[in-house]
Amino acid sequence: MKQTYAIFQREFKSFFYSPVAYVILALFTALTGVFFYLYLSSFVQASFMDMIRSQQYRMAPQKLNVNLMLIRPYFWNIALISLFTLPTITMRLYSEEKRIGTVELLYTSPITPNQIIIGKFLAGLAFYIVLLLPTMFFQALLFVYGNPEFMPVLSGYIGLILLGSAFISAGLFISTTTENQIIAAIGGFALSLLLWVVGWGANFVGPGLKPILDYVSIINHFEDFAQGVIDTSHIAYYILFSFLGLYFSLKTIESVKWRA
Repeated sequence: MKQTYAIFQREFKSFFYSPVAYVILALFTALTGVFFYLYLSSFVQASFMDMIRSQQYRMAPQKLNVNLMLIRPYFWNIALISLFTLPTITMRLYSEEKRIGTVELLYTSPITPNQIIIGKFLAGLAFYIVLLLPTMFFQALLFVYGNPEFMPVLSGYIGLILLGSAFISAGLFISTTTENQIIAAIGGFALSLLLWVVGWGANFVGPGLKPILDYVSIINHFEDFAQGVIDTSHIAYYILFSFLGLYFSLKTIESVKWRA
């Protein structure tokens, strides 16, 4: 456990030694902030127009659902932004060690490949949670000035963290296969995008293959979380997917270490 924590601490701190981390944090916050503003403005405008309509026709105003009109689509946009952002986080998790030659120190140190992989994975996940913190502040504003339901917000963030863990495990696996960070980023994005769009392809295949593609699609399991539903089958999918990515990463490291 101490070795895993040491890897986690070293990797997590290394994110902030580079200006890239601050650029990613600033861009992620700016993009999610813009989408939050747009959805909030649309909701306020819809409420204002409904109030004018109710006064004009002397009828009771409709009760607009902030969770349906703002929170749910906002989480979908965060998930989409994460698809593009997370490969830039995972691209350096292991490829950087290969590029600068410190991977040899890891192989000769009393640290197991398991501890290396888990420590780096947890560091990437922790940094992703840091990226999500500003969006939590945006959501908090809704509770200060409005009355949204809490459960869809909680389930949405649980879904985002689980989705992020799946993306990070896939990106970490790609990062273990190359020492080029650009290739690692492109490969991580391509794999994540493939797992994202495979659900759309389910609409164009036969009934025998459709349920398989629907289940494999990484974004289909996020839908219930965005709607405020925490389904254990979706949690199991993301945990299984993350373990699978870590397993392939581990086997890649072990094969390289064995050849060395």
